[in-house]
Amino acid sequence: MNLLFLMTDQHRVDTLGCYGNPHVATPNLDRLAATGTRFDRFYTPTAICTPARASLLTGQAPFRHRLLANYERNVGYLEDLREDAFTFPGALAERDYQLGLVGKWHVGTHRNAASYGFDGPDLPGWHNPVDHPDYAAYLAERGLPPYRISDPIRGTTPNGNPGNLLAARLHQPVEATFEHYLATRAIEQLERYAADGRPFFLATHFFGPHLPYLLPDAYFDRYDPDLVDLPASIAETFEGKPPVQRNYSAHWTFDTIPIEVTRKLIAVYWGYVTLIDEQIGRILTRLDELGLADDTSVFFTADHGEFTGAHRLHDKGPAMYEDIYRIPGILRIPGEAPQVRQEFVSLTDCTATILDLAGCDTSPAVDSRSLVPLVRGEHPRWPEELLAEFHGHHFPYPQRMIRDERHKLIVNPESVNELYDLDTDPHELTNRYEHPELLPVRRRLMRRLYDLLRERGDNFYHWMTPMFDIGDLDYDPSLSSFEPEGTA
Repeated sequence: MNLLFLMTDQHRVDTLGCYGNPHVATPNLDRLAATGTRFDRFYTPTAICTPARASLLTGQAPFRHRLLANYERNVGYLEDLREDAFTFPGALAERDYQLGLVGKWHVGTHRNAASYGFDGPDLPGWHNPVDHPDYAAYLAERGLPPYRISDPIRGTTPNGNPGNLLAARLHQPVEATFEHYLATRAIEQLERYAADGRPFFLATHFFGPHLPYLLPDAYFDRYDPDLVDLPASIAETFEGKPPVQRNYSAHWTFDTIPIEVTRKLIAVYWGYVTLIDEQIGRILTRLDELGLADDTSVFFTADHGEFTGAHRLHDKGPAMYEDIYRIPGILRIPGEAPQVRQEFVSLTDCTATILDLAGCDTSPAVDSRSLVPLVRGEHPRWPEELLAEFHGHHFPYPQRMIRDERHKLIVNPESVNELYDLDTDPHELTNRYEHPELLPVRRRLMRRLYDLLRERGDNFYHWMTPMFDIGDLDYDPSLSSFEPEGTA
């Protein structure tokens, strides 16, 4: 079985037609969903690039693989996986798979994709590396103009300085964009693998629609801002929320940007999604032309979501909202009927799925479950809740989250905890942690989170020990004494 893995960065699930967006043109991903399995509750293990991608590579939760932060914003954590860490490409190589990765790597500083056996240009970092020699050669060979932008959109920081760049016009035709370049290189790799005849794993990791949104006019102006319904959570007041959220809002300059510019930013983000969908369409079309579709399982997902103004925020950060934790997840396995699944599944589950489809042992991917039985329409025993974690970005900020069918609990040891009723408050505007009518829910989820973390070996559960004293957790005399995080 060949494996084609298509991945975007910082991609909101509600920008895809197959997930209900009536305005954004995503015909290629919609077609993939219509012929495969669309997971409606697909989540990232952590809403930050490097740890999420390391979880995909290893099948381990971030607390276990310990690559906890992006190295551009490192706060004292490890910058590379341990040398003895299990990774799925090693297992595939033992079964004589050709291995390719075209696009964003972002899983360490000293070891790149080639270190794990992948073919493809070395493209490190968090944003399109437009000064990369392979991209420059691609432009020169085709007589295409170099990267150049104008009309930057940015707000103003609290100290009066210009804020982070959010979007700009790109003065290149679509054929010169980094997205078109990546798709072209992926197609070339696909053709080489098809000619070889051995099974292959080929990943294409787009750098977008991560901000800044840098697009040619045709995509920058593709969608009328009047089509945009602003996120309901723009009404965020941060009342009863951890103060870090208000501080992040100021850092991302939301309140200094006119609301009509926010609408334009979202419309430009939609244009970015359409540009990437078209490039994915080129790859899928070539897969069909090469006669590989009947022998190739195709994945599509993202590393995490994006705020685009939701909760008066941009980018991602220490706020465990659905906007950045729920992501698209589509898997088409040849011969399996199209469907939509409602189980809670994770990006980390892709690792065991890849191993399963390649005929490898899935057990080393210890925090991962194969999605193959779900795609086959089976109903195996499956967890009724989802766990996620965060460790910090610009600064250390530990968080753990558990959500079930209706409620979400977030434990913030450095601040106030959060509890949301997603039935009555789907936009997560009201923190109900202190509401007495939800005290039974709060205690049930707190105990369940504690037990699951302890079972997994995530030492964060030690930080929850004081919650026994305030009645959130029932006393258990078997509890071990406190140990600092990271001792296990």
